[in-house]
Amino acid sequence: MPKSLVLVIDDEINMRHILEFMLVKEGYSVFCAEDGLTALKLMEKEDFDYILCDIRMPNMDGMAFLGKAREKYPEKTYIMMSAYGTVDTALEAIKSGAYDYISKPFKTDEVLLTLKKAEERERLKTENVHLRQKMEKIQNKYSFDSIVARSEAMAKVFDLVGKVAEHKTTVLITGESGTGKELIARSIHTNGKRKDAPMVSINCGGIPENLLESELFGYKKGAFTDATRDKPGRFDEAHKGTLFLDEIGELPFPLQVKLLRVLQEEEITPLGGSGARKLDVRIIAATSKDLAQEVKRGNFREELYYRINVWRIHLPPLRDRKGDLSLLTGYFVDQFNKKLGKSVDGLSSQAMGMIMDYHWPGNVRQLENTMERAVLLAGGRWITPEDLPSNLMKNRKSLEEIDGSEELSIKMATRRLQRDYITKALKRTGGNKTQAAKLLEISRPMLISKVKEYGI
Repeated sequence: MPKSLVLVIDDEINMRHILEFMLVKEGYSVFCAEDGLTALKLMEKEDFDYILCDIRMPNMDGMAFLGKAREKYPEKTYIMMSAYGTVDTALEAIKSGAYDYISKPFKTDEVLLTLKKAEERERLKTENVHLRQKMEKIQNKYSFDSIVARSEAMAKVFDLVGKVAEHKTTVLITGESGTGKELIARSIHTNGKRKDAPMVSINCGGIPENLLESELFGYKKGAFTDATRDKPGRFDEAHKGTLFLDEIGELPFPLQVKLLRVLQEEEITPLGGSGARKLDVRIIAATSKDLAQEVKRGNFREELYYRINVWRIHLPPLRDRKGDLSLLTGYFVDQFNKKLGKSVDGLSSQAMGMIMDYHWPGNVRQLENTMERAVLLAGGRWITPEDLPSNLMKNRKSLEEIDGSEELSIKMATRRLQRDYITKALKRTGGNKTQAAKLLEISRPMLISKVKEYGI
């Protein structure tokens, strides 16, 4: 470990020699200066950890030196010394930025103790910086903009979002309804070069087919009976920005042809218009359908599928990322406490067990709605099973329903639960232990150990 570097500033040569001898003996590396001007020149050349400075000196005294030095090196640790010290002088030095104050004549232990205290302070400051950096890394791992997760599957999603955000590449986001596809699309937009331009969204399945074309491409005055003026479409609104086509699998077949041409030519022709015009729009599409199967069934054009499937991001369902449940419930409790003016601390163990056991067909959106209701209904500090929807009670026994002959050992219940989860994971992955371990969010060696232990 490198020695701490100390600068001693004192106009008395004997005092400089005494301090230098004392500090070198204790393992410090020491430089000396006879006044503040000389010390400032030394500080330009060396990176000192601690500065021991006398207050009364010729040329530039200690207080003047402290003022000048702190302007240029505010992070340094300054310890002032004086044979003419008073409480007022000490307070003035500390108010001016000194770490501590030593009165002359001083004992050896007094100087060394002050330096040790300063070293401990620096160590704690360094640890705090490292801790903040670590917390930032954890937050980055567990969140991306307004999306929170800790599962390995979502960490991969965050990584893909970070990689694709800077490029204009067309992105296809897949996943069940409620998994957060629009949040991912917004994250891609806000973390890319187009963040200052608009992101425009349209649900391809939420607008009647006869209106969808004019919504997308706009129309000219007189294009149809009610077209009394020119109206720009969503593509126009998203110029220089991003257009998010949600549920693109619902796009009518005739419009798929027109969309394909827009993506290929990067130009649009409004309804009733005679000329095409160039547009600079990034496309992000999302679907809860299996578009490859839709292509096989003849419901989705193959060319369009390949054109939008340049970069695919798949969002796993919530039932496959159980590790995110506790993080998400805590996040939603905090959000709805603020929104509803409540002060709920969290979920009781029974309520959390129900959350963990449920299969969440509506995914994160359903969990969010459930937690809003629970926070609203909670009568105390904790959310109880009574605050949760009745459908979460299915396949669970209350304590009152347990047969008197049943085993009540928590250890045995935990073993049964682990065995059931491992069996289900192996069945779902066709016996692939690596994939099963990922689903269970445990290491492969641990899975193999558990398989042997439970005789699966």
